[in-house]
Amino acid sequence: MSFTDLAVPADLVSALARQHISVPTEIQAAALPVLRAGSDAYLRAETGTGKTLAYLIPFFEAIDVQLPATQAIIVAPTHELAIQIQRQCVELAQNAGRALRTLLLIGGTVLDRQLDKLKKKPQLVVGSPGRIRELIAMGKLKSQHVKFIAIDEADRLLSRDSLPEIEAIIAAAPRTRQLVFISATQAPESVPVLAKLAPALVMVQAGRAAVSPTIEHYYLLCEEREKPETIRKFFHALEPERAIVFFHRNQSAAQVTAMLQEQGIPVADLGATLNKMDRKQAMDDIRSGAVRVLLATDVAARGLDIKGVTHIFNLDVPTLSQDYLHRVGRTGRAGAPGIAISLLAPGDTRRLRRYEEELGITFQQVRVRDGHVSLVEPGPRPA
Repeated sequence: MSFTDLAVPADLVSALARQHISVPTEIQAAALPVLRAGSDAYLRAETGTGKTLAYLIPFFEAIDVQLPATQAIIVAPTHELAIQIQRQCVELAQNAGRALRTLLLIGGTVLDRQLDKLKKKPQLVVGSPGRIRELIAMGKLKSQHVKFIAIDEADRLLSRDSLPEIEAIIAAAPRTRQLVFISATQAPESVPVLAKLAPALVMVQAGRAAVSPTIEHYYLLCEEREKPETIRKFFHALEPERAIVFFHRNQSAAQVTAMLQEQGIPVADLGATLNKMDRKQAMDDIRSGAVRVLLATDVAARGLDIKGVTHIFNLDVPTLSQDYLHRVGRTGRAGAPGIAISLLAPGDTRRLRRYEEELGITFQQVRVRDGHVSLVEPGPRPA
């Protein structure tokens, strides 16, 4: 099936071709007829399957570029994801030759500048829930012509912390607006929230959330205090082209950063302690190749699309299998090979067994010695 088969307008088909996208993914093919019909929908598919385009294409089809008013609002949980979606909107509009005005609205930036840009009447805005709600409350972001509201990473934005802002944004739009929720997973606690916000919600799911079969999964047993040094050894042995190191503890991240920089390896830390400009610079550097290693928490990296990631290192393993899925989904995309290595303290091995059972994957134990990584001969597996 092609985008032409799905009756996507020729200018959008050409725009997608310029991005080397010629065949719709499963979630895109499934979502288009549902969204065109005007139904409220929940788009659920694994990381890296093109969920953003699954809702952007029908949005672009329906937005009237002759109408100088905001017609679509896209809400994202992090500044980085909002910037990423905004870039995709701009690129699609430019490649299609459409005079569609878009605007990024996130906190941590000069409000007056955003107010000036709103005077140009953007037809589509992308931003964080706090800033969008603030601008609506100020009367500066007019929502009476809004046709679409997309809640990206919905499992996170429908949580207790963000829900009041999401409800306020939805309440400000006409009752005829279409709601689209997007995520790789659906949190159980969001079910009653969705029933309230969108009683006639249509679930659109493309396969089950699964780990790419091109990813190899390894683990190494070590003490907690040994983890930063072990990561350094892995980088020396494997020389990854582009990698993400996931962590929970800022102290551990600082140790890893120092050790890798001593080895001459450029590192960027996407931790919450950095300000907005530092975080943007970190993302630009990893995407351009100026930096080979990105350190991140689950929250900081949620929803990010960084091309060419070859290795994922779990300095601290996540509690939930779905979080492991989100992490390793940053590599092995579009059939490319990927490697995920988890450093397990003695008390972490039960989580590894859970990942195997719930995600249908298999781990192999490795060691790193004398600059080389080798498999450990199979024996009794950790309990």
